[in-house]
Amino acid sequence: MNIGQAAKASAVSAKMIRYYESIGLIAPVHRTEAGYRIYDDQDVHALRFISRARDLGFSVDQMRELLALWRDRSRASSDVKAIALSHVEMLEEKAKALQQMSDTLRHLAANCHGDGRPECPIIEDFAKPGPAKARSKRRPRFETSAVVQSKSG
Repeated sequence: MNIGQAAKASAVSAKMIRYYESIGLIAPVHRTEAGYRIYDDQDVHALRFISRARDLGFSVDQMRELLALWRDRSRASSDVKAIALSHVEMLEEKAKALQQMSDTLRHLAANCHGDGRPECPIIEDFAKPGPAKARSKRRPRFETSAVVQSKSG
């Protein structure tokens, strides 16, 4: 099947399929004399695997490791479980940080009159000098790299 058919069968866009091939997440597939990629059922299965891992927020490196374990029939399930539990821990840390940010913003909004006056504790808090962590332990710095990158990359 061609890349469009593989994209449809795997629910992974053709652009992402090309990207996964360019970074070596999937092996380069056979090409016709005209240069068109030809995918088989195993390729589509691997793309579905990647798609599911992406949906769960795994990084490209984690997906690479999981794919290697998936292909290794002599693997120990404990290796897979360790990766999954490590990822769960990271997700829980991010969820906690998001909750703290939400709590902080809710607190700031609750203290804002929200009327025609220019005084606003939200703006005042954002404008304070120094790192946010120094001003309040309730505002951790949070990077969304794994989840956002996995959705865009």
